[in-house]
Amino acid sequence: MLEASANSGASPQTGIHQLIAADGTSVADGELDPFVADVDDAQLVRLYSDMVAIRRIDVEATALQRQGQLALWPPMLGQEASQVGSLRALGGDDFIFPTYRENGVAYLRGADLAGIMSTWRGSANTGWDPYKFNMATPQIIIGSQTLHATGYAMGLVLDGKETLSIAYLGDGATSQGDVHESMVFAASFQAPVIFFCQNNHWAISEPVGLQAHVPIAGRAPGYGIPSLRVDGNDVLAVLAATRWAAARARSGGGPSFIEAVTYRMGAHTTADDPTRYRGVTELEEWGAKDPIARVKALLQGRGKLDDDAEAAVARRADAVAAELREGTINLPDPAPLSVFDNVYTTEHAILDRQRDHYERYLAGFAPTDGTTLEGSRS
Repeated sequence: MLEASANSGASPQTGIHQLIAADGTSVADGELDPFVADVDDAQLVRLYSDMVAIRRIDVEATALQRQGQLALWPPMLGQEASQVGSLRALGGDDFIFPTYRENGVAYLRGADLAGIMSTWRGSANTGWDPYKFNMATPQIIIGSQTLHATGYAMGLVLDGKETLSIAYLGDGATSQGDVHESMVFAASFQAPVIFFCQNNHWAISEPVGLQAHVPIAGRAPGYGIPSLRVDGNDVLAVLAATRWAAARARSGGGPSFIEAVTYRMGAHTTADDPTRYRGVTELEEWGAKDPIARVKALLQGRGKLDDDAEAAVARRADAVAAELREGTINLPDPAPLSVFDNVYTTEHAILDRQRDHYERYLAGFAPTDGTTLEGSRS
């Protein structure tokens, strides 16, 4: 694990690497600086715009759920820097294995906004084609995506590919056996996989300190996997850390583990009430470390975020919100038999039998006027 040193921006107390402080000032870090030396102010504005856009997605989706247009929504408020910084460090051929909260990653990867929302509306099992975007479908089972990412990365080695896989996970997932088993395999076979842990401090209603009495990043070295603890509200630090891990993977260095220390400002999902288990003071403390506000302050301090630039960022966010809302509200209801679509990649006898049984069951409700039931084959 990279440690705090005299020429590092990492805190000697926490070992958290940082490039942009909470007040928007730059911080030098001897380990991370080389990985973002090419990032100029124009690129920083684009990262800022990305974060503003995905926050707007989150706000709009939360509102749509409250208005009855979505069944559920997992807020990503406060985690924008972790999602944007990590995604922008990846190549298009790198394969992403997300949790259910990486909807900002999916948007930046190119997935259709209405498609993303279709999962949370209950209109589809997934919102995008995994092969088109090199991003797996959202994983609800906590931690299992780390096994998928590791297996995929092992396959990359066998195929002689120079790409990598990345598994997103939360702090709560590190208590799951799947995560530790995946790290055993990743280390044993030197798989080119990045374990990207967004430590947002709450595993639903349990604080991270209950299950991790030492930094989570300290667990990976026990398996022989180098790790890095980074300020997850600092988009530049996250970008640099993910580039560090990606460089290791591409050069045959094997797996890496990143703990992005961030905070879940919203609820676990819209079915959760976080006021029952966390205090106002904690929320205010982390609100002062807002990932978007610090980049805005940095750019303004450099004179790189004038009224025109701000207006462009706002227009993009407005357009994203409008597209998301219109697309969600106009999503068609799925045909009954579509539940059997895309379950297997090839024909499957058991699934065919189930489809036939269900179709005959639905036929029992067919209208008596001769019209056919929507979704039937006849």
